[in-house]
Amino acid sequence: MASTLPPAALQASRAAINAALSDQNRNSDDLEPGEIQEIDMDEQAEGIRTVFSDPKNFNVKHPLCSPWTLWFDSPATKGRNLPQTPVTAFPQTPVPQTPSVAAAQGWMEDIKRVISFDSVEEFWGLYNNIVPPSQLPQKANYYLFKEGIIPAWEDEANKYGGKWSIQLPKDKNRANVDKMWLYTMLAAIGEMFDPTPDNAEGPLSQSLITGVIVSIRPQFYRISIWTRLAPAPTEEDRLRERIETVGRYFKMNVLGYAEGARLAGPLATEVEFLSHKDSEKKGKSAKKIVV
Repeated sequence: MASTLPPAALQASRAAINAALSDQNRNSDDLEPGEIQEIDMDEQAEGIRTVFSDPKNFNVKHPLCSPWTLWFDSPATKGRNLPQTPVTAFPQTPVPQTPSVAAAQGWMEDIKRVISFDSVEEFWGLYNNIVPPSQLPQKANYYLFKEGIIPAWEDEANKYGGKWSIQLPKDKNRANVDKMWLYTMLAAIGEMFDPTPDNAEGPLSQSLITGVIVSIRPQFYRISIWTRLAPAPTEEDRLRERIETVGRYFKMNVLGYAEGARLAGPLATEVEFLSHKDSEKKGKSAKKIVV
């Protein structure tokens, strides 16, 4: 049966399946040292029903490379003990009390942790039961972050990083923002922004992506991609190259703009990277990377 998923969703699903099969092929407790495991792929495939072949009675999920958590806030959730979110089918869970959360506790009190998931099917179950960005109230935000990372600069995974972002005028992009946000999430959970190089070492040995955010404001939308590291303004190294690759993928493959397209204008920005440290600065002292 042909898949009806968007290309980005299908690519994320296939990547998850390949990663799962690769892990399964490597794991065996019964092998002797030096022995190679033999796998009958035809036998293994018998009886497997995925969501693509049987949308209602599938028995195998497509695992993601990492579990993710969706967070949400809006004016309706601020200062309320009982959160009021646009989620209709999932229970609320308490914010985990870690040192990182404690550091940002005042701000985090208004952000509601919605649900965590670790498969393609669970993602679509979540996505199909929440309000799209185009219908959210002003000053609302969705935060999709890898599980264990809170959407705050103070978190250990974020404090040395930065973010790619684009600001889009609301009146011209109301019909497009839902698709842009969906494709941003799919690229994130499918690890397509920053596939980890095989020969990477140290801090560069893991994906740079920690989370993605969509923010709704009175006159514009903002979509952001957070990274765990940020290059120094004058550095020309592997980190800067990887950061720029994330930005180009975001601009061309996710948002659908041409490589040389200029986007800035009234209420609009280019696709820009800024470290969290520079985000605190005002004026020309903040150094941006633009693609």
